[in-house]
Amino acid sequence: MATVSASPGVLSSPGASRTEKTELPISVLHSEGVVHGFLILRTREGETLADGYLSQLTHGDRLTSRLVFHFKDGSLFDETVVFSQRRIFRILKYRLLQKGPAFKEPMTFTIDGASGHVNVRYTEKNGEEESVDAQLNLPPNLANGLIFTLLKNVHPGTPQITLAVVAATPKPRIVKLLISREGDEWFKVGNSAHKAIRYGVKVEIGGVTAVVAPLVGKQPSDAHVWILDAEVPVFVRSEGPLSSGDQMWRVDIASPVWKQNSAEDSPRQR
Repeated sequence: MATVSASPGVLSSPGASRTEKTELPISVLHSEGVVHGFLILRTREGETLADGYLSQLTHGDRLTSRLVFHFKDGSLFDETVVFSQRRIFRILKYRLLQKGPAFKEPMTFTIDGASGHVNVRYTEKNGEEESVDAQLNLPPNLANGLIFTLLKNVHPGTPQITLAVVAATPKPRIVKLLISREGDEWFKVGNSAHKAIRYGVKVEIGGVTAVVAPLVGKQPSDAHVWILDAEVPVFVRSEGPLSSGDQMWRVDIASPVWKQNSAEDSPRQR
């Protein structure tokens, strides 16, 4: 792995060799605020699977971000992360709920960022519920629920960063994500062209990518995230699994469709 020059996101340790880098948390380049955006989840072939939203509320220097997808088949993906952004991004609390036929294993997964306590509650194939507690030494670059946010804060010119996530599996383990800047892609909004940075996300455990396969049933494919390359960076698109599954799903920003319904005929808000 190439050495990355010092930057707010990835810094070189004074004693590190040229092939090593110290994995530090991502520094805050762009402070987060109140957000509510609508999203759509599709297959790679373009079939719509779910509609959803990303909302974010602030409480001082503490923020609560929630990502929700309601699937056509009744499945639910509901991810909430509470984090601070005082100089660096730091996860305080994390909760993931996934249930329904879209997911191989219904589960509720929580992380306490301060104590390192992790709990996974899941349902076995025979219908029995199981609960697993684990105590992990959480790294400072933990990124569960924050990958889109952190990529907006990668220092320009940084070719690669390493993040960590606790894998949402019945046996919680810390997984490394090697995220590399792969190039630029252009997209249009109306008649205006905009440039996005495409990041590749590779899963790795203990330096050997192949050993992650037994955790998820197969070797996971690389995921991708597109971030608007502008003074105000914005998430544009992602392609990859939502959690520990192997489905390659695409998340896009949704465009509103207006209907001339009366208030009485309007669908109930989710």
